[in-house]
Amino acid sequence: MSSHVGEDAPEADDEAGLRKIIHVDMDAFFASVEQRDDPELRGKPLAVGGTSGRGVVAAASYEARAFGVRSAMPTSRALRQCPDLILRKPRFEVYRAVSQQIRAIFLDYTPHVEPLSLDEAYLDVTADLKGIGSATRIAEQIRARIRQETGLTASAGVSYNKFLAKLASDQNKPDGLCVIRPGEGANFVAGLPVRRFHGVGPRGAEKMARLGIETGADLAARDLAFLRAHFGSFAEYLFRAARGVDLRQVRANRPRKSVGGERTFHENIEAPDALRETLDQIVEIVWERIERAQASGRTVTLKLRHADFTTLTRARSVSPRIADKAQFAAIGHALLEELMPLPQPVRLMGLTLSALEGTTKDEKPPGQQRADQLSLF
Repeated sequence: MSSHVGEDAPEADDEAGLRKIIHVDMDAFFASVEQRDDPELRGKPLAVGGTSGRGVVAAASYEARAFGVRSAMPTSRALRQCPDLILRKPRFEVYRAVSQQIRAIFLDYTPHVEPLSLDEAYLDVTADLKGIGSATRIAEQIRARIRQETGLTASAGVSYNKFLAKLASDQNKPDGLCVIRPGEGANFVAGLPVRRFHGVGPRGAEKMARLGIETGADLAARDLAFLRAHFGSFAEYLFRAARGVDLRQVRANRPRKSVGGERTFHENIEAPDALRETLDQIVEIVWERIERAQASGRTVTLKLRHADFTTLTRARSVSPRIADKAQFAAIGHALLEELMPLPQPVRLMGLTLSALEGTTKDEKPPGQQRADQLSLF
């Protein structure tokens, strides 16, 4: 499936000061890998993650999503919503290997690749190294090669900045392509619900609804002073996003102060076993980011956000630096055990490695997390 916003038009070129950005997002990545490797799972509702009633879903196939099963949902609720749900434990070593295959495809088209996780990345293809002629055709080639070389499908968004490219990649999932051409960004954003904006969660969307803001057009109708009064430092990002503006560059080798990830649950969790299992999943994904960034640090920080939105953090530093994943995981679990039993259920968990060697401050969009600390799902 593919879609273009507006009529065909000449694509942005570097001389005009616009970039050609592609955002590639694998479709239900963990679950799709499992269905690829086990034909018996194809076409069936599948969840990857906790296999016990107290576990947590890490990823869900599209067949499972039809029943409302989502990542970060407790396994017990997923089974209630989909009694025929098949559960599989994650195989992170396999997902990492496939991710490396996909990244090699990206690098065949541009050195400007900014991975966000195992299954998504931004590419700046303004230079068109292969002389293919358009960013849209490059995206089509990349998707075709991913399918041919890995047996998996990917969705892609093509536009002139990162914000729009990411919105576009979500537009026609799964196995879709969407192009937002220069001059079309503001109109595209105007019709979207604000929940589609990266960084706007359920709570933020509820607050906006109370203020009469439900779409991009509603948001664009508010001036910066109004947004600052209600959203603080997040206002500048919202003001620009509502107009389809994003000045961030695709940065392949960004300096970092920390590497981490966090996960918000569909339902609050308080069972110790479920919290430990979720922490193991976070460790696997964050350590992959640490290895990819070739980061080396001394401080591990655990973050918990309770049901009432109060946030609790605990950190531990070691010397010399963290040696391997086992030590990183052990410190994270030690911090969690010190806090249990918890006074109330948890709605978010995060783990971060900081005090990195030889790093400087990284850029971030106003009001958002740095890109090396994006939510896991």
